[in-house]
Amino acid sequence: MADLIVPKQKRDKEGKVLSITPQSAGWTYIGFEVYTLAKGENLHKKTDENEVCIVILSGKLHLQTKEETWKEIGERMNVFEKTPPFSIYIPNDDHYEIEAITDIEIAVCSAPGKGTYPARLILPERVEVEHRGAGNIARQVHNILPEHEPADHLLVVEVFTPEGNWSSYPPHKHDQDNLPHESYLEETYYHKVNPEQGFVLQRVYTDDLSLDETMAVRDSSAVLVPKGYHPVSAPPGYEIYYLNVMGGPVRTWKFHNNAEHEWVMKNKLSMKREGR
Repeated sequence: MADLIVPKQKRDKEGKVLSITPQSAGWTYIGFEVYTLAKGENLHKKTDENEVCIVILSGKLHLQTKEETWKEIGERMNVFEKTPPFSIYIPNDDHYEIEAITDIEIAVCSAPGKGTYPARLILPERVEVEHRGAGNIARQVHNILPEHEPADHLLVVEVFTPEGNWSSYPPHKHDQDNLPHESYLEETYYHKVNPEQGFVLQRVYTDDLSLDETMAVRDSSAVLVPKGYHPVSAPPGYEIYYLNVMGGPVRTWKFHNNAEHEWVMKNKLSMKREGR
């Protein structure tokens, strides 16, 4: 059985509660961490060789880099407010200092950097809100760091899925360096569940089923997607959120749908156009 779930851990002295590195995941590009800080606590980190996108999941903070200072950034106090987040892009060979002015939860998304772009604040109004799918595969997407916004390797997006609905559906994959048809992208899913005692169902599988895992994932846990298709389901009574981080040799999202299930999307969209 593949070990694809990374659960929430006991908070360490820095406030870290979840950690994925390229070494722990067995891949090349993506790192992902989650920190929780109480009001008044601080976090000081170097970016070293990585570019970083910090997503303020909840709470408000001050943040300073080598060149920039932002005061009292953050707005939503819970991800299920479903408003776009404040996020901060920071290049490699930089640092950041955070002071929590409320209790906060932040995600630190990382990938190898080239120093191409300076640090910047990504305001909520810069985040494209997309309503994707139809019927019981409808979901709300916030494009935090899509490919048309500057970065070296990182792609970052968050998704809200209503109870009983499916996301990342039809099942799709991006594990082949076969442009322009498909790009190779490693990916992490960081899941939140409302109410939090619930769970998410996620399947990760390949065409030949050499990898075929169906997982019940708890709140504040992450899933690794090293390859294959990776649909997600929200059980009745529970809405779900996930933060996706992707990265690979070429910064573009070109995916391949599972042909067996691609008809579902066409059918749902047809029904939506007909008002059914």
